[in-house]
Amino acid sequence: MDPNQSRPRHAKAAKDWPQLNFIIYHAAFRHLGPGVDPKVVFAEFERTGGIDWVSDLAEIPARHGVKNVYCDIGGTFGTTCIDHPRLAAAVLGVLIKGLGAEHVTWGTDSIWFGSPQWQIEALRRIEIPTALQKRFGFTPLGAANGRVKAGILGANSARLYGIEPKTASTMFADDNFAKLKADYEANGGQRSNHAYGLVRKASGAAGDRQSS
Repeated sequence: MDPNQSRPRHAKAAKDWPQLNFIIYHAAFRHLGPGVDPKVVFAEFERTGGIDWVSDLAEIPARHGVKNVYCDIGGTFGTTCIDHPRLAAAVLGVLIKGLGAEHVTWGTDSIWFGSPQWQIEALRRIEIPTALQKRFGFTPLGAANGRVKAGILGANSARLYGIEPKTASTMFADDNFAKLKADYEANGGQRSNHAYGLVRKASGAAGDRQSS
């Protein structure tokens, strides 16, 4: 996506290559990064019923008659669910209403945020407030292990990539990751929740960064 364009252009690519599936990173949420106030984004949503670029992405199937567009919520959910859970719920509501629940896939940016377990737990607990459901025509997300959330957390991606979960779980029962997990659990199995990547310095130029 070109940040200089006012709207994403996923629809043309999806129509030109119907044999491909397009999974749009971060669900096209354009407001990630420092200096973004989620309250401002949510206020705009309440006023217009739309979220910049997320709504454009969600409207592609209805506007252009394609079925090969998906979203990966990436760090969008992790960024919004703590600071402004109503915005996180609105993003999910817009995506599911437009793309369909089967076209929303999981992502965590865990290379930056560390263990994704807190995001998994947040998704299992979140629900779209009833007032937003009624006003904007959103459907409930449902139970923690229900169809919608289980789909987002893995079943949708498994279907996309042709993976049968029960078969796959036995195929990789003794690979290196399984051995690392067994070693981890044997040593207590306590996650650190450390986050890694770049953080803003407490002082200095606004654009300065330092490694964490």
